[in-house]
Amino acid sequence: MSEQKENRAMEQFLQVGVISSTHGLRGEVKVFPTTDDAARFQTLKEVILDTGKEKLDLEIQSVRFFKQFVIVKFKGIDDINDIEKYKGKSLFVARENAVELEEDEYYIGDLIGMDVYTDESEERFGVLKDVMETGANEVYIVQSERYGEVLLPAIHECILEVDPEEKKMTVHLMEGLI
Repeated sequence: MSEQKENRAMEQFLQVGVISSTHGLRGEVKVFPTTDDAARFQTLKEVILDTGKEKLDLEIQSVRFFKQFVIVKFKGIDDINDIEKYKGKSLFVARENAVELEEDEYYIGDLIGMDVYTDESEERFGVLKDVMETGANEVYIVQSERYGEVLLPAIHECILEVDPEEKKMTVHLMEGLI
């Protein structure tokens, strides 16, 4: 329940990463990127830190990369003690600062909670609960009252229409999915 409330409250923001740990003593942090393109951190000027109690605007001073992490230094945070308390907290960007999407691409935050309908009966099939990233294509996890958890591959043969404004998705249930 609290996750759904957070999703609604954060709709104008898109998550770009999670602070995983501190890095050194001078206030740098290791950020696990949750964006498709971690290199976009190089062009980001500011992020919003969700502390759980408040949202803090942080200006990015420097960015470098280490393995799967982004090492970020925020302006004005020069000591490990000032940033350590934010381990595990999420970093967001305002939607207007987000990367533009290609055709048939959607922000995961816009898909979660979407009502899913079938093309055959036009009945509500369930609710999209999560998106699983796999090597080949994403997989949509739909909670169906009738079938329980159903995994739908995010391919054109299965996902027929996505309407983020209406929070509605129409799918074709391929043989063997349920």
